[in-house]
Amino acid sequence: MIIKHVTTLLVMFLFTGVVLNSYADEHNSSKGEMKHHHMKHSMNDDRVSLNLSPQMKQHQLSNMRSHLEAVQAIIKSIAERDFEVGSEIAHSKLGLSDEMKRMCNMVTNNDFKLLGLAFHESGDVLANTLKTKDVNKSLHALQTTLGYCVQCHATFRQ
Repeated sequence: MIIKHVTTLLVMFLFTGVVLNSYADEHNSSKGEMKHHHMKHSMNDDRVSLNLSPQMKQHQLSNMRSHLEAVQAIIKSIAERDFEVGSEIAHSKLGLSDEMKRMCNMVTNNDFKLLGLAFHESGDVLANTLKTKDVNKSLHALQTTLGYCVQCHATFRQ
């Protein structure tokens, strides 16, 4: 049962990494390649654009990379049965802090804002669940948190 949960989480983790890597590749392309890629991107990608400024795009990408690193560290903490460390990471890196509330509220797309707030709230639920030291409950809570990542990446694009 645990292997099934870990496999599901790893697939979701891999998907999130591929999405972030794809965006990073696009951002680092030369101008000509970017223009071509954007044309192809817009024809095949029906996700909602957030229309972020270049600075906000970079800030958002940095946050998502931080979230991904936190998820990786949380998976490690569960595997090593170090639930207190995992809980602290979930709370500090994924939880709904005042700073995260402020950042979510800066985005004008209300659906994105609500999804972001739900994601961060699930980070706090994950932190509390990890404190129970129950592997199955912790993996289910992590799966919920990652579900928000998958939903967001499936719905929105930079």
